[in-house]
Amino acid sequence: MSERIGFYQDLVVSAEEAAKFVNHGDRVGISGFTGAGYPKALPTAIAEKAKAAHAAGEEFQIDVFSGASTAPDCDGVLAEADAIRFRSPYNSDPVLRGKFNDGSALYQDIHLSHSGQQVEEGFYGDFQVAIIEAVRILDNGNIVPSSAVGNNLEYIEAAERIIIEVNEWQSEHLEGMHDIYKIEKLPNRQPIPITNPGDRVGTTYIEIPQEKVVAVVKTDAPDRNAPFKAPDEVSEKIAANFINFLEGEVAAGRLAYDQFIMQSGVGNVPNAVMAGLLDSKFENIQAYTEVIQDGMIDLIDAGKMTMASATSFALSPEYADRMNEKAEKYKEHIILRPQQISNHPEVIRRVGLIASNGMIEADIYGNINSTNVGGTRIMNGTGGSGDFTRNAYISTFVSPSVAKDGAISAIVPFASHIDHTEHDTMVIITEYGVADLRGLAPKERVEKVISVAHPDYRPLLEEYYERAKQNKFQHTPHDLKTAFDFQINFAEKGDMRG
Repeated sequence: MSERIGFYQDLVVSAEEAAKFVNHGDRVGISGFTGAGYPKALPTAIAEKAKAAHAAGEEFQIDVFSGASTAPDCDGVLAEADAIRFRSPYNSDPVLRGKFNDGSALYQDIHLSHSGQQVEEGFYGDFQVAIIEAVRILDNGNIVPSSAVGNNLEYIEAAERIIIEVNEWQSEHLEGMHDIYKIEKLPNRQPIPITNPGDRVGTTYIEIPQEKVVAVVKTDAPDRNAPFKAPDEVSEKIAANFINFLEGEVAAGRLAYDQFIMQSGVGNVPNAVMAGLLDSKFENIQAYTEVIQDGMIDLIDAGKMTMASATSFALSPEYADRMNEKAEKYKEHIILRPQQISNHPEVIRRVGLIASNGMIEADIYGNINSTNVGGTRIMNGTGGSGDFTRNAYISTFVSPSVAKDGAISAIVPFASHIDHTEHDTMVIITEYGVADLRGLAPKERVEKVISVAHPDYRPLLEEYYERAKQNKFQHTPHDLKTAFDFQINFAEKGDMRG
């Protein structure tokens, strides 16, 4: 037997045996956030069970809830087996995304800080199963979670049955990195006692109701660990513009070189921003964010980042190996929390962080679409960007000015779907500069937003605004007859320029 299973030894079974506890119509809460800490064996076993049921002319679909995205060997295999009826609160799997967009599966995109509470309060109904990945099971039956905490607490409490996957690929030295603090249920809430990113206020383990555990499965498999692209010229320019913006905040007396607390979305551009910080004047950088990615590990190794608080990792294979080898060292600088804590508006507002997230498009008044291409085709989801954007000290959105070799502009007359309204957007940054929208009325923002658009699109945006100003109402001028011409041109002709 594995030394990592100090309890429930008599419940150790194969994934196929454990899948018997998952039935058609079940609501299933799984661990996992941004390709880390998700179950590795049960999804395939459940998918095979679904295929067998469908071959026999029987129904088999489940509702799946997680912390955020998982991986092809989790969401992907379940989607390929048509085993998912409903998914929430986030997804990045392309197969499952296709099913959302063709209508064969349902998806609720939701602010990540809201999802756990809505499970607790029964908004979705009863949960039948929780499948949780662990580094090991303690002698008292509690678990050390793995590389993501996510909504584990809420699913464990809500579920009738718990299945634990003990993954021996995950470093045992992750024990001690977690800080598990549970928010009291309404109406007994108390302030969360975190005033700095490095504050520890909980336990290093998750309590498990022993009577709910029905199976334990042993695995030895890596997280998704997708590689990041090397910074290109565009991402390097965006990173330089972002750091110049920070320098401007220092010059204005609103920031000091040793006071920068960051939040960063996941992706190649945010990773390039962190690479730029390596050579900047900023020291003692801290992070209060959702995920630890490669750039933060580099900042920690260089002594530039002293503390990073998150709920999960999003590392390339190289950096995941580094984390496994040096977890004992990194847990001096990294804390993994439940996502109700990592994304909580109260703490985000208190620590005064500067948020940086990606987008699909921004319109000339500062409304942001971060989820739906053309307003109708879901990409991934809003994730935690809303949690941080609404509550940050300064909220920024970073993006290349164009996509698809210039056929798509990130700056449009009117956003075709809005996740973040003009009221929450403070700064937009592309390779062409910084549009600082703070303190400006809608009409005053237009010139600044257009200035960071690609030069090919600036005349078209200016022409649109001139038409819009012919409108009777001048607070936020729009010409509704042509407001979505960019998106319509792309849908019909493959190029927003028409």
